Amino acid sequence: MVDVVREIERKYEAEAGTELRELPAMDRLPGVAATADTGPVALDATYYDTEDGRLAAHRTTLRRRVGGGDEGWHLKLPADPRDPGVRDEIRAPLADELPRELAALVRSRVRGAPLVPLMRLCQRRTARELRDAAGTPLAEVSVDEVSAERYGPAGTTAEWTEVEAELAPGQDPALLDAVDELLRAAGLRSSASPSKLRRALDATAWQEQEERPRPPAKRERAPKGEAPGTAADVVLAYVRTQVDAIVELDPAVRRDVPDSVHRMRVATRRLRSAFRSYGRVLDRAVTDPVGAELKWLAAELGVDRDREVLTARLAERLDEVPRSLRLGPVTTRLRTFSQARRTGSRRHLLAVLDGGRYLALLDRLDALLAGPPLHRKTAERPAAGVVEKALRRDFDRLARGVGEALASGPGAHRDLAVHEARKAAKRARYAAEAARPALGKPAKQFAGQMTELQELLGDHQDSVVARAALRDLAAQAHAAGEPSFTYGLAYAREQAIAAEREAQLPGLWSRITRYAGGLTL
Repeated sequence: MVDVVREIERKYEAEAGTELRELPAMDRLPGVAATADTGPVALDATYYDTEDGRLAAHRTTLRRRVGGGDEGWHLKLPADPRDPGVRDEIRAPLADELPRELAALVRSRVRGAPLVPLMRLCQRRTARELRDAAGTPLAEVSVDEVSAERYGPAGTTAEWTEVEAELAPGQDPALLDAVDELLRAAGLRSSASPSKLRRALDATAWQEQEERPRPPAKRERAPKGEAPGTAADVVLAYVRTQVDAIVELDPAVRRDVPDSVHRMRVATRRLRSAFRSYGRVLDRAVTDPVGAELKWLAAELGVDRDREVLTARLAERLDEVPRSLRLGPVTTRLRTFSQARRTGSRRHLLAVLDGGRYLALLDRLDALLAGPPLHRKTAERPAAGVVEKALRRDFDRLARGVGEALASGPGAHRDLAVHEARKAAKRARYAAEAARPALGKPAKQFAGQMTELQELLGDHQDSVVARAALRDLAAQAHAAGEPSFTYGLAYAREQAIAAEREAQLPGLWSRITRYAGGLTL
């Protein structure tokens, strides 16, 4: 059994010998009614990683700690890319071996590489707990005397003292701002390292740098604000972002974090789209088989989500029917219908993520980034011209799809044409997202136009799927001797929604084509 704690903390440099009593009083901070000093407590933690630092490459920390009120195995995962001080700490009881729940959460990072002891950190901690008037803990400020020892034949040691302020679970982060102001006024400055492990790694770095193992895939990015120079730079940066997203979302999907499955699925789609849109930069003879595996993964991720989205839409339509016209057990019928369509399950999804096919896909993506299959003649050209041509090609493809949808008469052929146009709009949108570092604001605006079009066409497609489901519901109700009238009313509403979207399409498309025609990418 594991527990999850959202860790929000800040760290400060301190002189050796700093004591808790030397810190400023904190009982007058907003919301703080009392403080209590505790300690000292001895903490002894061993940190683990692969030989080539795969956890560190993904800002992930795994330790086994003895001592303190939370001793056990701790896995820390980044929770906010904008703030390294915010992490999710997943805790498991103390054991000799890594608990299988935590082993699963790091699998996308380590693959088959063994986890080995990397660093031992011993601390002497004295702490001050900040409490409200009811005695509820609000935050803790501690002084940590740290001794670090790196494992291995070239291991070295380091010692330092730091002050740490950590928010109690569920409390207002504004309190840390007040603590920060108080500590800075007392002369403390923020730590240059986001974590004790990072500081220990830097302080005990091997001297023989050329002998250090390397992570399996490059993670370099262009400096912030600086546009990459070549087409390869732009495309590979986008591909790398999506690969990182898949790997980093894996633990969230396993933990069933809201929206994580959808976000991971979108990352797979963005990757496949980039491979197709920028096939003159990356060799499709190599990327197409990888794209096929990404399509498989997206389908596995989408089984239950598609059912949930459809169920929610059907429930919304049925709820719109006046109560006096809701004949028969429509709520129960919908619940039964939804459960019958549940071909996936949490257990199945976890089996996919633990399976060899998925892990082999992650390895192939790493290999693709480590040795990109570039068409050198195109890939080495300045980015702007290459990505602009790719956008134009995708837009021309979209124009043909929308043209076919507009020319089609009502019925199944139009529904299919609208669906194909939606997929083309999504591809053009993702291509524009990838092009933003090279083309700037025009690419951002173009992506916004594609998003608007995609949403309109997507709502039409969702209506097509919902109407098919409502026909099935009506048939099942009829066969069971239940009234089917209510499903017919919901069907008519979905039919009206589709007609509204079809009526809106010409105007929206006219506006988009005028915009695209005058657009200088």
